[in-house]
Parts: sequence; C-alpha cells; structure tokens
Amino acid sequence: MPMATADHLLALTRKLLESIVAGDWKTYTSLVAWDITCFEPEARGQLVEGLPFHEHYFKLGASAPKGTPPTTTLASPRVRLLGDDAAVVAYVRMVQKLDDAGRHVTALCEETRVWQRIDGAWKHVHFHRSQPG
Repeated sequence: MPMATADHLLALTRKLLESIVAGDWKTYTSLVAWDITCFEPEARGQLVEGLPFHEHYFKLGASAPKGTPPTTTLASPRVRLLGDDAAVVAYVRMVQKLDDAGRHVTALCEETRVWQRIDGAWKHVHFHRSQPG
C-alpha cells in the first residue's frame, strides 16, 4: 500500500478522534457516512446504524464542564488497504486524563475502523470498539 494512503488514513482517524474528544459534531459528520454501523460498549452488544445514536453523546458532552483535555495516543496502528476504495485501521486507543479526584489515569480500548472512499472522499463507515479483557 502506498505510504501516503496509510498516512492519510491515520491522519483522518486522528482527526475523527479529536472531533469526538472536542465534541465537534460538524467535523465528525464530515468524516462519517450517514449510515455508519458499529459495535461498541455503549450499544450493549447491538449493531447500531446511523448517526442519531452517536449524536446523543455529542449533545451530552456539550453540557459537561471543561477541564484539562485528555491526550489520545494510537498504539501500534495498522492500516490494511482492501482495494482502491476501502481500508481497515486497527489500533489500541490510549486516553490519558485526570479523574474526578485529579489523579492521572490511562484508559484503553481496542478499535477497528473501516474507511471507504465515497465520491472521491474517505468516509468512516464502520467501527468496532471494545475494552481490553
């Protein structure tokens, strides 16, 4: 796979995660397909389709108090191109933040994100996120 494509997809993934942390719905929806699907802990084992499920969490975050922003690191990221118009990005997301008592904590989750080139632009179309067991 061309390195530029892998680097571009990692940059898009980082931008996506930054939009989530910042509660930036406009950026998030510019990167995500309207019919995105996912498996994630909040869905409690159900396959979720579409943006409304995710928008709920963005709306909750808008009313949350602002403190020290978390730092997100993608550990051991891997990009696999599945042809010219699809790719999988897999990594462990490490989020460093302060807990309610002001102590430093690091939370981990395993993520696999599927990107598809639609009308010439890469869109995030599916993800699976889980907590390490």
